[in-house]
Amino acid sequence: MKELVQYLARYLVNNPDAVEVKETQGDTASVLELKVAREDLGRIIGKQGRTAKSIRTILNAAASRTNRKVVLEIVEDK
Repeated sequence: MKELVQYLARYLVNNPDAVEVKETQGDTASVLELKVAREDLGRIIGKQGRTAKSIRTILNAAASRTNRKVVLEIVEDK
């Protein structure tokens, strides 16, 4: 799942080298934390969160094949 999020995010942003994905796995669920450059945050979230919702939909479709739950968190650096 981590590779899928990295792949999608790298093609959406202007600075693909700044994309970082951290995965934390539990028993039945995984949490993916996505970090991008500050100027690319809007590209990942999209208008009214549509892009982020689409990424989450793709992740959930891929995760359902392995009977897992995946949560995507978009982390903003301060």
